[in-house]
Amino acid sequence: MWDAIVLAGGAGRRLGGLEAGVVKPEVVVAGRALVDHALAAVAQARRRVLVAPDALARPDVPTTLEDPPLGGPVAGIAAGLALLEGLEEEREHGAADVVVVLACDVPRAGLVVGALVAAAQDPGVDGARLVDDEGHPQHLVAAYRRTALVRALAALRAGADDADDVAADHRAPAHDRGVRGASVRRLVATLRLADVPDPGGAAADADTWPAIHRLDAELASAAPDRRGETRTTERADAHPEGGTIREAHSEPRERHD
Repeated sequence: MWDAIVLAGGAGRRLGGLEAGVVKPEVVVAGRALVDHALAAVAQARRRVLVAPDALARPDVPTTLEDPPLGGPVAGIAAGLALLEGLEEEREHGAADVVVVLACDVPRAGLVVGALVAAAQDPGVDGARLVDDEGHPQHLVAAYRRTALVRALAALRAGADDADDVAADHRAPAHDRGVRGASVRRLVATLRLADVPDPGGAAADADTWPAIHRLDAELASAAPDRRGETRTTERADAHPEGGTIREAHSEPRERHD
């Protein structure tokens, strides 16, 4: 039994060349918006929650956003966990042992979700992360023991409370202190994580327009046309070859580290 948190809080930063009001999670790759690729990857979860602005809400998927917005991936994870804990299923049947955390810009993540969940359930580990073909750990394509993730978030908050140089952080709400702007690498630094090797392209993310063009072509050639399934019209082939994409729940190149 496992739950899933999909991070798609990209309302704050427009992508170069996008139509007004369109954000990264709405970019269509192989006929499906990136956010819908991510939700499909965790379709077998007991419960899926989406951390995103209301404009990205999907039917039957509870949605939340860190408060205040644009707090980064760790604040998004904290918000997603809080939403999961408040769902009726959680209260009636108890918490799932494992939580998958998935960035919305990795459209092939569904290839490894099952392996991540299985590895995270092994004794002696706190979770499992995808490792790409260059050896880089992807902490936003990962499955975590819920208790370990809750403990790691609590440690960040406690560290902020104990620090001497957090005057700015004290302006944040108590639930946000220590997690807003924190790196995922710092969050998981003390966790024992199993490495799941990339079986081939699962870690490829949509960070640049060339990467989006490549993913669009590769996925479109391997799957039926799904262009009728998405409500956005922002096509990958409508954009130039250059440019780097960033969004609110991403970190620089190490954001999955």
